Amino acid sequence: MKLSIHRSFLSILLAIAFFSKAAAQPAIYTTANAHAHNDYEKPIPFYDAYNHQFGSIEADIFLQNGTLLVAHEASKLPEAKTLETLYLQPLRSAIQKNKGFAYSDTTRVLQLMIDIKTEGVATLDQLVKSLASYPEITATHSVIIAISGNRPDPAQFKNYPAYIYFDGELNKNYTADALQKIVMLSDNFKNYSQWNGEGSIPEKERKIIEAAIGKAHALGKKVRFWNAPDIINSWYGFMKLGVDYINTDRVTAIADFLQQLPGRVE
Repeated sequence: MKLSIHRSFLSILLAIAFFSKAAAQPAIYTTANAHAHNDYEKPIPFYDAYNHQFGSIEADIFLQNGTLLVAHEASKLPEAKTLETLYLQPLRSAIQKNKGFAYSDTTRVLQLMIDIKTEGVATLDQLVKSLASYPEITATHSVIIAISGNRPDPAQFKNYPAYIYFDGELNKNYTADALQKIVMLSDNFKNYSQWNGEGSIPEKERKIIEAAIGKAHALGKKVRFWNAPDIINSWYGFMKLGVDYINTDRVTAIADFLQQLPGRVE
């Protein structure tokens, strides 16, 4: 009984430690701050980003005949692979290899962001059913399942299992109950700036972005912008702004950039 209580207490502490890190921008940027956008379109889905120890990996899903398929658009479904094959099975294997943790570095957390493309409630219900076969994933606090895309009404967030969290929308306001189930806040970068990543962000636009990031951090939530410039200069810019997850389609390039960063930035 004492051992069970101890484990429960340890799990709570791990969860608190993870979410408390969201309250302010990262002190040091690593690949834990990289988000593999549309990861399934990469040459080697999951493994490229995982082997670089990315903090967040994205998969878009469609519900078709009771099966969750990974694709960016419906026209790609005929050749699409399943979520289980591309992500759940490899992730389970990694957790088993690392004795209950996503990475061998047990301080690292992996966020698997699931972007729902079909009707939200039915697709999420099927995802929950599928995850029931992967207790290794749902039981570890080193993995965060974040739901994006077609999400249920925020008032319903609390009705989903404890291991299901949501990617909120940065431009929206949420109730306290809904915020408890939101792990980060994202938005289209073009809603804030037309910056192409070269030179500096115009001051007026920078202030707008800073205000949005400040709002999220005040709520204790991490921030991600999609549809954002994806070059070295923009990565520097987002780091200066305090963006928590840098959205990228360039897995190897940003990994190389971040891994040598301590020697490049004074």
